[in-house]
Amino acid sequence: MTKYLYIYKAETSQVPSTPEEGEKAMAAWGAWMEKVGPKLVDPGNPVGTSWTVDGKGARQGGNALPIMGYSIVECDSIEEACALAEGNPMILGGGEVEVTPIVPIEM
Repeated sequence: MTKYLYIYKAETSQVPSTPEEGEKAMAAWGAWMEKVGPKLVDPGNPVGTSWTVDGKGARQGGNALPIMGYSIVECDSIEEACALAEGNPMILGGGEVEVTPIVPIEM
């Protein structure tokens, strides 16, 4: 089986602003994680504000939709990994989940 990285992207306005919204969001994430079950090998974490480093140096900010966090699943195919992402709270809140295979490097 292959591991797939879920990269969560959303507007910063989607971040819960009250304790009640935070509890509701955590419940939605818990329900989604339960649905995915043992295929979720690393539930991941939220991330802070990203910086972009290129030939011009480092600057705060990234893509138009900021990265909000990540998870790792283990599936038989990219199609299965994408299907598991459906119903993810990030998508239901108007954001998106980028799904990409993790390619192991053999040394």
